[in-house]
Amino acid sequence: MSAARLRRVAVLVLEGAKPLDVGIPAQVFTTRASMPYEVRLCGAAPGLVTGGDGLSYHVADGLDALAWADIVFVPGYRFPDREDPPRAVLDALITAHDRGARLAAISTGAFALAATGLLDGKRATTHWHYTRALAAKYPLVKVDENVLFVDEGAMLTSAGAASGIDLCLHILRGDLGVAASNHAARRLVAAPYRSGGQAQYVPRSVPEPLGERFAATREWALHRLGEPLTLETLARQAAVSPRTFSRRFVDETGYTPMQWVMRARIDMARELLERSERSVEQIAADVGLGTGANLRLHFHRLLGTTPSEYRRTFAQGE
Repeated sequence: MSAARLRRVAVLVLEGAKPLDVGIPAQVFTTRASMPYEVRLCGAAPGLVTGGDGLSYHVADGLDALAWADIVFVPGYRFPDREDPPRAVLDALITAHDRGARLAAISTGAFALAATGLLDGKRATTHWHYTRALAAKYPLVKVDENVLFVDEGAMLTSAGAASGIDLCLHILRGDLGVAASNHAARRLVAAPYRSGGQAQYVPRSVPEPLGERFAATREWALHRLGEPLTLETLARQAAVSPRTFSRRFVDETGYTPMQWVMRARIDMARELLERSERSVEQIAADVGLGTGANLRLHFHRLLGTTPSEYRRTFAQGE
């Protein structure tokens, strides 16, 4: 694969910016041989920005970085429901969007995107503590409080800080493929992929040990995707009844167990298509889908393309 096109990432640090929200995209996309990104931290103006939780940031760039960037991250900040960012910041975000940049909010950064009007009529999310405030302040935004992140194409939003990792990995998957995303996840010691549809937090009715047991079952299944995996098999591994397993699994992941298994198999197929020369038939057997026809069917249903077309996309890089 040839070298991928360098993508430019700006992290917009607003007054009261949350440290973890700032650090996640800065670390995930920091420039390295395996990551064709260049990152700049910026503010309303160059210099010192007072952050949240006792930290401040010295940013080298002002809003000119938004005119340079392909992706603009807006981390969460303090009291987003009380006061909008400066007009110059909002105008710079609108201009960046109009020229084709993607805007991605982490946690309460969604309020800044909503203040531009660019989220009107679109789905969005934010930290669960602020979802009602976002919906009340911006009634034209379709706020979804039950997801980790929302991808509306050029506008992306995510829930609390940790879901910023999920959003960044989602962007990596779209830009560079599953293999690059999984590599980044391993470097971060993070889950390879949690779907945007997963609940922001597990209901209190799910005992914590059961959540841990289900996580162990998912890990167990990921190492056995080429084998027959049924609801009964997974429930037996988790030592609960199939009915309990199915109900609790949906609560945790947003998918039924077999939907989750299918998506995991397709993800594994994507990585093999990106990194190996194995045939579609061989890959279908490797991931537990049996035949090439079966793989093509589910691949197209979930991704809207064929395995061969997907492989060609990554054969030459970008």
